[in-house]
Amino acid sequence: MSTQTPMQTTTYREAVKEAIREAMHMDERVFLMGEDVGHYGGCYAVSKGLLAEFGPERIRDTPLSESGFVGAGIGAALGGMRPIVEVMTVNFSLLALDQILNSAATLLHMSGGQFNVPLVIRMATGAGKQLAAQHAHSLEGWYAHIPGIRIVSPALLEDARGMLWTALQDPDPVLIFENNTLYNMEGTLPEKAGPVDIDHAKIRRPGRDITLITYSASLFKCLDAAEVLAKEGIEAEVIDLRTLRPLDDATYLASIARTHRALIVDEGWRSGSLSAEISARIMEQGFYDLDLPVERICTAEIPMPYARHLEEAALPRVETIIAAVQRMVRHG
Repeated sequence: MSTQTPMQTTTYREAVKEAIREAMHMDERVFLMGEDVGHYGGCYAVSKGLLAEFGPERIRDTPLSESGFVGAGIGAALGGMRPIVEVMTVNFSLLALDQILNSAATLLHMSGGQFNVPLVIRMATGAGKQLAAQHAHSLEGWYAHIPGIRIVSPALLEDARGMLWTALQDPDPVLIFENNTLYNMEGTLPEKAGPVDIDHAKIRRPGRDITLITYSASLFKCLDAAEVLAKEGIEAEVIDLRTLRPLDDATYLASIARTHRALIVDEGWRSGSLSAEISARIMEQGFYDLDLPVERICTAEIPMPYARHLEEAALPRVETIIAAVQRMVRHG
């Protein structure tokens, strides 16, 4: 008799929903709050059906005030609850930045270690759905600049399913960035998929010629590029960062020690970006393993266009990744 765990077909959206549902069944302190998470079922339909299952005490619709309800989440966490706060889109999270930076991230320090803030904030990030300049940027690199919080960005279904419970066990604030282009992504997931490590990056494709460092939706662009490159005899190693703060330096540095080349693909803007930080760390800790300088592919430094062809042109593309790798491997 087979001992393999049965697999089920699902979507990224459903994987996140099941993670929330499981957490609420496992711990009565867990509740979800945010704009339209209840009766409407969430802007991206992640929480659809949860209000009927858990009731308005645990699935709480909030006013359109990000600062207000993130602050309420901080207070609930200080009071012993385990809140999951949903911010509709990363751009709107800036309205709660005072609460995140000046309260959630600093209270442990300012209280002399007395007050942890076990708060989870989920938000949609990224472009690709023609949501234009006020709804479609990748600002997770900004948040990764802040001490006192953990930043995770799940790409695969198993990470979307399993990272939430791990995040809820963290005594400090965790921000989960879910790329909005992934919600409809389908795949298979073990029926008893469990908690997922949020401390380490993962090698998603082994290779010998170059290291591609990325996260979230850009992971799939790198994997597609690596598939094309393999047919040309170029084997790219693809690393999924998963956690953006704290970065798992050891995984990508060990890869670069084998491949001697590094290309970072980051949907954030180039200037002052997460890719810039990773590039600096490679130069500081792995300079002598490199055969040529680190390169980066980032989003064009413009407000995100609405028009489909302009949005696609602004984002990192598979074709751009392939061209950069070909040049770096063959002529570097």
